[in-house]
Amino acid sequence: MVFHMIENLKNKASHMAYNSFLYNWSLSESPPDRLIVRPVDPWPGDLEKAQHLLDAAGVGARTGAKWCGEWWTPEDGDNIWLSHMHGFTWLRDLRALDGGLSREQGRLMIESWIDCNDNWQIDSWRGDLIGCRLAMWICHYEFFCANASEEFEDKFLSSIVKQAKHLSNALDKSHGIARLEAIKGLLYAAIALDGHEKWIEQALNALKIEANSQILPDGGHASRSPAILLDALEIMVDLRIALQAGGYPAPEFLGDVIDNMSGALRLLRYNDRKLALFNGGQEGDNAAINLILAQAGAHKKPPKSLKDSGYERLELGRSMLVMDVGKIADASYDEHAHASALGFEFCYGKNRLFVSCGSHPVSEEWRDAMRFTGAHNSVCLDYRNSCEIKKDGHFGRKIMQSTIHREETKDAALLIASHDGYVPLNGITHTRKIYLADEGHDLRGEDMLSCAFELTKPVETAIRFHLHPSVSCSFINDGQEILLRMPGGVGWRFSRSAGGLALEDSLYLGSGITPRKTKQIVIYGQMSEDEACVKWTLKREM
Repeated sequence: MVFHMIENLKNKASHMAYNSFLYNWSLSESPPDRLIVRPVDPWPGDLEKAQHLLDAAGVGARTGAKWCGEWWTPEDGDNIWLSHMHGFTWLRDLRALDGGLSREQGRLMIESWIDCNDNWQIDSWRGDLIGCRLAMWICHYEFFCANASEEFEDKFLSSIVKQAKHLSNALDKSHGIARLEAIKGLLYAAIALDGHEKWIEQALNALKIEANSQILPDGGHASRSPAILLDALEIMVDLRIALQAGGYPAPEFLGDVIDNMSGALRLLRYNDRKLALFNGGQEGDNAAINLILAQAGAHKKPPKSLKDSGYERLELGRSMLVMDVGKIADASYDEHAHASALGFEFCYGKNRLFVSCGSHPVSEEWRDAMRFTGAHNSVCLDYRNSCEIKKDGHFGRKIMQSTIHREETKDAALLIASHDGYVPLNGITHTRKIYLADEGHDLRGEDMLSCAFELTKPVETAIRFHLHPSVSCSFINDGQEILLRMPGGVGWRFSRSAGGLALEDSLYLGSGITPRKTKQIVIYGQMSEDEACVKWTLKREM
């Protein structure tokens, strides 16, 4: 309570300071003559997205470029719109389209933003948006300001200085990946503007702090999300490129962080060259992931374990399995974390077989639904989540103790992991054993539930295995087994030692915004004694 009161007082004091006449005056400065350095934006634009933007604005060869002042505050605009439009990442799409029309439209949209957003009290002056916007404006200055009037140049450069000054003052207001975006924008402005070298020191000091707090020793991100890790790695690469463009040596810690992050990302990437679906991410675009890793420049073989991030990877033959053996992220990073304790994903070759249900890029309702334990290949007890997701999106009941044991030979691999997420509810600890052998053609699992005290009532159990939409399934052997068929005809036989076997509907949000229909295998049971054990197997049909 006291903490929140102090934070509110700090915010009010900060708000008053930012809205004073002296603060307004302090941001004013004569525009510089030019940008002395313009770092290259290494990420390609999307021609289709550029054309969609022009079409939405009603821009064409006949109409010419249009003023779009109303775009910045639409009635139905949400945070997704705010981040996309006010971050100006779409400038790279317009540049990819090339030509005078896209150049002029981009210039008009920059000018309309300056005229309509000259007030740092509004959301578009959020630290991460300023950071992203400054980077985009500076990188693409040469294209969009070609043949621009002197009046526009002065307005453009004055706005860059004003935003950068405010960002320097408010840099500590951002958090998480947003703070990395803010640091990036301040560094770009410092390198591009003559006489603002002090911002370089400020940005690098802040970056070192964030690298230590956000990037775990094994290279994973504190959120435990592969998708957020990819975003953070892209920012780190951008920062290194900007320093090189300005003739400044990149600090040693930045190179080490990029190397570690690259290794962690490779562990969380499957043979289809896309990402695992843990903790709020989707598969991603393999070309974009390739490019980020190429720019990172690290070519180490991926590790088998991420002990700090809480992931284990097994590979044998053409089979690959990644298992979530970690705890929930700290409160600062858990807002989009999933209750996926001991969930795993399994691939064969370039095809996914057992998958998590994924997440949604824009819908909060879908995002929340995909966070449940039931949306992962794990065990649900009494239809409850393995960890408590509160209404505010953060976690209440969490895993306090977890264990992991790994054994491996050239012919087989074994994982044994446990968690106590359910203990506060019913005293039950979940232990899962995963065994992979026979050149990856034999996957066996054992889910053991043990209670520290005598159960007062039976506990309903459900072990779920969500299938990728490309996998077909059907009962065989009088309903005692399930035959799975992958693209190309590879077949697998699934069986279990106990419990009721069911095939139920499921959904997959591994990519895009439209959920895809699929199926899930469910083993239902009831725990009435102090211990219960269910074994299951997945064997390739030869």
